[in-house]
Amino acid sequence: MGAFHAYDIRGIYNKDFNKDDAYKIGYYLVGLLKTKKVLVGRDVRTSSPEIFEYLCNGITDAGADVYNIGLATTPMVYFATAHHGFKASVQITASHNTKEYNGLKVSRENALPVGYDSGLKEIEEKIKQGAPTPKAENKGKIIDYPVRVEYIAFLKKYLGDYSNLQIGIDCSNGMAGLLIKDLLGNKPLYIYDELDGTFPNHEANPLVAENVVDLQKLVEINACDLGVIFDGDADRVMFVDENSRFISPDLMIALLGHYFLEERGEKGLVLQDIRTSKAVGEYLKPLGGEMRTWRVGRAFAAHKLREIDGIYGGELAGHYYFRDFYYSDSGLLACLIILNVISKFKKEGVTLSQLISRIETYANSGEINFRIENKKGAMDAVREHFTKLETPTASYDFDGYRVEFPDWWFNIRPSNTEPYLRFIAEAKSRELLDEKVKKVREIIASLA
Repeated sequence: MGAFHAYDIRGIYNKDFNKDDAYKIGYYLVGLLKTKKVLVGRDVRTSSPEIFEYLCNGITDAGADVYNIGLATTPMVYFATAHHGFKASVQITASHNTKEYNGLKVSRENALPVGYDSGLKEIEEKIKQGAPTPKAENKGKIIDYPVRVEYIAFLKKYLGDYSNLQIGIDCSNGMAGLLIKDLLGNKPLYIYDELDGTFPNHEANPLVAENVVDLQKLVEINACDLGVIFDGDADRVMFVDENSRFISPDLMIALLGHYFLEERGEKGLVLQDIRTSKAVGEYLKPLGGEMRTWRVGRAFAAHKLREIDGIYGGELAGHYYFRDFYYSDSGLLACLIILNVISKFKKEGVTLSQLISRIETYANSGEINFRIENKKGAMDAVREHFTKLETPTASYDFDGYRVEFPDWWFNIRPSNTEPYLRFIAEAKSRELLDEKVKKVREIIASLA
């Protein structure tokens, strides 16, 4: 079974895992998290009902009750887990992956993620040992546990007046469509807001350029002030400006500072992942934000934000974490707060593109993928080459390497989920950036 990963359990259904595996995961999860109550939600994928059935059979055979919240965004599960004090929860989803995929995102008390190193490995090992023996007595039951109304009420606390904005929204046929109109009504221009687990219009992954094209056309045709696009389970959100230009999600970490650091006056720590633009920290410092850099992925970011008691944080992949939200990520919550900021700046005559241009002060390569067997050797060769030429101003050695120099920086890291080495760099000029990227390509090509 190849579905266990650093952050979650995910793969092609009936290839990487199947209903029997779902049963075993449910059974062993009860013992792992030492609970008699497991909260379960699911997305709209066609395989989710079967996974739900067998997962719940495993949970109840282990003697625990299932609290079923039904169709849900992943952040809705986080909310209910933390707000109602559950010690275990599962969201059945494959997030942004194509329709053939499915998976399980597991959380424990306070909605803290359970990753491979914090419990999933133990479940995987138990599954390899064979099928569990169901307990003959004290079988659990399935209890319907609706939380939609309560979650919407929580999100509405962050609603602003967006009457001055023309907004285009692409729900990617994913779970954002379950809630978005309860929050924003019918005024925005929506596309693909019907829940459809076959994702008939485009993949529910906004980081792939072709999946954003329809939103960009919507913004252009209707002269929108911005476009918003969610991934499949609505834990991520991304934006295009009024010119239909896609905005690198890490830059929105800086924009969020206008709400938390400026409007609310909260000064303190802000979390970024190791790929985040250096411009973000430089922009937030005058507002009272102090950056902390950490590893990529919810399994790491949610723990770290809680550990440092950070105000909020974000990732290049479009996850945004909030102390207000149990240190967890929510695409809808991030969307509402960002709309507040954009609306405020429009009233001052500043467009979204103009606001982003104040933040984006570096030329950026975007994430470049290299397929190479010797990932560690290539990473070491790249770092060694450049550190011999000039002295770094900062260096990090988790999640690969991030090395900063006076006029540029780079991060090179192995993918946790795919057979790639990922590289990203920024420089004060496009010419300098092109020179550095060219050299990296040469170094890695020589090792392939």
